[in-house]
Amino acid sequence: MEKRAPIHMSHDIQLIDGFDLGFSGRTGTYVLQAEKLTLVETGPSPSVPRVLEGLKELSLRPEDVEYIILTHIHLDHAGGAGLLMRECPNAKVIVHEKGKRHLADPSRLIKGAKAVYGEMFDQLFDPIVPIEEEKLLVKHEGETLEIGPDRTLTFLDTPGHAKHHLGIYDPYSNGIFTGDTAGIRYHQTEDYQLTFYLPTTSPNQFDPDAMLQSIDRFRRLKPDRLYFGHFGESQEPKRAFDQVSLWIPVFVEEAKKAMNKEEGLPGIEKRIFHRVHSYLKDHQIPEQHPVYEILKLDIEVCAMGLADYLNKQ
Repeated sequence: MEKRAPIHMSHDIQLIDGFDLGFSGRTGTYVLQAEKLTLVETGPSPSVPRVLEGLKELSLRPEDVEYIILTHIHLDHAGGAGLLMRECPNAKVIVHEKGKRHLADPSRLIKGAKAVYGEMFDQLFDPIVPIEEEKLLVKHEGETLEIGPDRTLTFLDTPGHAKHHLGIYDPYSNGIFTGDTAGIRYHQTEDYQLTFYLPTTSPNQFDPDAMLQSIDRFRRLKPDRLYFGHFGESQEPKRAFDQVSLWIPVFVEEAKKAMNKEEGLPGIEKRIFHRVHSYLKDHQIPEQHPVYEILKLDIEVCAMGLADYLNKQ
């Protein structure tokens, strides 16, 4: 198992790399070392051993974890929650009201993921373990959670990527855990002095207008930092919000062109990849850069969500 030490951030936050899809720096679990030990995201089940190893490296015990917060229930963020709960017997899982039943009975989640990922499902996500209902705690818009005497998190109902999505505002760091609502932070090109941000439009609840409104909500909080599900901390929230907000209509427009010309999913993928590739070319990112391997996977899933959104219109 490839290893990476937990990433230490300010304000008593660490990030454990879950090596989702086999990539370092893809999906992570945030550890908030407050009076009540709290995790944000679990990653998929294959990431759980890494989460446990990361806690051990931080000299923390899984049985001391009090809260596991899920921004949303997509399997790359929450698929490992049931498995992790076996090791964290004293924890409660916090989830959006629209996600609760799917964690108690994950059969529909599994079916949906198999439709997207096909025969790769087992390798990427198995096993999906149900969570006892009394361990699930729903948080609604504006509700809070005190995890320390000077640290009270506020939950924000932030649809766009999914209807079961929570953003989490942390006043202690003046930061927001954005899940997938404010896109993906591509840090892989930092070796060329570029970090860039793109929306993630995966099926089947992508809504561009709701996503833009949720990003504006985040913006109005005037955060100093953002904590991305994919991946890590950004201290340039305005730039991140601006980029993702610019790309959302571009993704939708290119998908519409492909649909109008009956190019299908391959056409949507090709058009979006071309636009992103042109952007990276303008920033001198070489053709063989490893970021393209990740982008190809992301754009494939984004194309499915865009096609699904347009078919519903």
